[in-house]
Amino acid sequence: MAGQVTVPGAPTGPARAARVAVIGGGPGGLYAAALLKRLDPAREVTVHERNAPDETFGFGVVLSDETLGGIEHADPVVYAALRDEFVRWDDIRVTHRGRTLTSGGHGFSALGRRRLLAVLHARCRELGVRLRFRTEAPPAAELALDHDLVVAADGVHSATRRAHADVFGPRLTTHRCRYVWLAADFALDAFRFEIAETPYGVAQLHAYPYEAPAPDGPPGARDGASTVIVEMREEVWRAAGLDTLDEAASAAYCAKLFPETLGGRPLRGNDSRWTAFRTVVNDRWSHGNTVLLGDAAHTAHFSIGSGTKLAVEDALALAACLEEQPDVPTALAAYEAERRPVVTSTQRAARASLEWFEDLGTYVGQPPHRFAFNLLTRSRRVTHDNLRLRDPAFVAEVEREQGVPEGTPPMFTPFLLGGLTLRNRVVVSAMDMYSAEDGVPGDFHLVHLGARALGGAGLVMTEMVCVSPEGRITPGCTGLWNDRQAAHWRRITDFVHQQTPGTALGVQLGHSGRKGSTRLMWEGMDDPLPDGNWPLAAASPLPYRPGVSQTPRELTRAELAAIRTQFTDAARRAAGAGFDLLELHCAHGYLLSGFLSPLTNRRTDVYGGDLTGRLRFPLEVLDAVREVWPADRPLTVRVSATDWADGGLSAEDALAVAAALAEHGAAAVDVSTGQVVSDERPDHGRSYQTPYADRIRNALGVPVVAVGALSSWDDVNSLILAGRADLCALGRPHLYDPHWTLHAAADQGYEGPGAPWPRQYAAGSRKPPTGRTDGPKPRLAL
Repeated sequence: MAGQVTVPGAPTGPARAARVAVIGGGPGGLYAAALLKRLDPAREVTVHERNAPDETFGFGVVLSDETLGGIEHADPVVYAALRDEFVRWDDIRVTHRGRTLTSGGHGFSALGRRRLLAVLHARCRELGVRLRFRTEAPPAAELALDHDLVVAADGVHSATRRAHADVFGPRLTTHRCRYVWLAADFALDAFRFEIAETPYGVAQLHAYPYEAPAPDGPPGARDGASTVIVEMREEVWRAAGLDTLDEAASAAYCAKLFPETLGGRPLRGNDSRWTAFRTVVNDRWSHGNTVLLGDAAHTAHFSIGSGTKLAVEDALALAACLEEQPDVPTALAAYEAERRPVVTSTQRAARASLEWFEDLGTYVGQPPHRFAFNLLTRSRRVTHDNLRLRDPAFVAEVEREQGVPEGTPPMFTPFLLGGLTLRNRVVVSAMDMYSAEDGVPGDFHLVHLGARALGGAGLVMTEMVCVSPEGRITPGCTGLWNDRQAAHWRRITDFVHQQTPGTALGVQLGHSGRKGSTRLMWEGMDDPLPDGNWPLAAASPLPYRPGVSQTPRELTRAELAAIRTQFTDAARRAAGAGFDLLELHCAHGYLLSGFLSPLTNRRTDVYGGDLTGRLRFPLEVLDAVREVWPADRPLTVRVSATDWADGGLSAEDALAVAAALAEHGAAAVDVSTGQVVSDERPDHGRSYQTPYADRIRNALGVPVVAVGALSSWDDVNSLILAGRADLCALGRPHLYDPHWTLHAAADQGYEGPGAPWPRQYAAGSRKPPTGRTDGPKPRLAL
């Protein structure tokens, strides 16, 4: 490869990378340089940093115990130099509306950024790394010609990434809050969050100590130091006039906002400017022998304290891969393969955290302990269960405030939905089984739904039940367009009500729209039938998969009226069949969803255009169904809160849709996302759809069902206790384990009324023992 040069006397081998250039002298770049030089003393390593040695952004740096362990293992000298510098603390204090609550057991370590850089500078010099300050690095492409490896650690505004954007494929997202890094000249006693409700909106403080006070310092010595970050929505920042203030005036303004944390003491800056956070994602991290590291490759919001941590861990992984792999290209591929999943997970948590703070105004009315619990669990990395391990007294207080009985996990508290009381907060999601004949549910559906009802969930949903033959997704879909189908559904509801008293059974009614006439899922999801297709109809004549799917016809007003009648006829049959709840399917690109999204509704009549027009037909159907559905049984609506595609539903649209549905009688909104257009780009991950439910619930006060990669009872408890959801729907976990809810109760040692075991299964209500338990207890360690 270009620049494959060797240094006389250097060890031979294709991955030696004998000449290395590092662009950027931040912690990640410096640590990578030190590790690479330490692993191969003959290696020539040069760091190019355009600033002076002590010129840096911000004040303190937080590192986790896990990262420190990696540093200790890789370079004990650096670890020893840092060990005694760290300020450590366990508590997080949350101040809101004049009250401060404390949660302990968290464990943080921090030190000054300048001190961290000084330690790394000293280590680099000791090892023989060349440090070039106050000089711009040559372009990466130029360095790559005579170096074996170029490490681009040149930060969030990386010139290297920009110069090779066609290869790296960067995607930069600028977020909605403005923030500024400041410092206080005293050491806080904990990590502090303080919320200020100003005439212009909500502002928040994130603060932590990074320098301890000198134990025997002379009179006038500084009492340690703390990082203070002040953050608020862009519109709040502008309304407060902070966009017009200089650094000193901004610091003075912010110091007055947070009296509990700062106690009237001043704040200072360090060329501190208000900025908006940018999330950086790259499709690739390497180009030839150039590799991105740290913020050049990825960023994670400061509210989870991971920027320096990720950069240092990148350096550790890069150095290890260069040692382990046979050549530089293979090493860079291994580095990215190792780090990308970790970074993706961290960025997902950071995104959840930053969006929580962006939407902070929707939570400020929560009771004090719930608010603090919600803040602590905002990233979904801290959960109900591990917070209870860290600070059981704090979690117990949160549960008491919310009326959770002692010894009862939050998921097993009852919930009143319309006129229906659910014994717990677990819902078996609607999941298509594609196993009906002529729309008739058979023995499979009886066993499938009956097994899930026996499994303990408070509410079990059917698959989408179609209102007409033309409204089926596949030939295997169930229906309620005739009385024969209704009679077979009655067989299932009778079984559930007789054999699992207390379990509610809900029916989901829908029409496939442009996504119909396809094969069974396991024969080719969304693929058209090879023969026997029926004509499709939708809001607009747009195929779901251009060039593959059938093009639907645009529905006329007369046809819309006929479909509305099909929904009401099906709803009457559902009521007669004994269902406890009816859900209208307005999600996933099916007919009613197709009217809501601007990507699938291009109509020019009253049923298209702006959101009011696009809502018209779904609301007409909802009103008509509400008229015939028994008033004492709840009616819910499932929506896709985002299309995961440019030009689709916005966050504001989703709130408006939910508000309209609630106004028209929906007892709850079942909040899903996507599946509206085939070229969507969903941000998959654990509980990735729950923020959309959270936003609707807390902005509007509308009850919500949260869905989307929920898999653990800990997730359910966390969401319910934090007030982000009222009910949690789980699909795949209930396919894996029909008794998921009962097993969740057993795992938590719960035996109360929220999860009663069927009498026939009572003997299995405790997990069977595994392995021997009668061995002698250890007494001596030899």
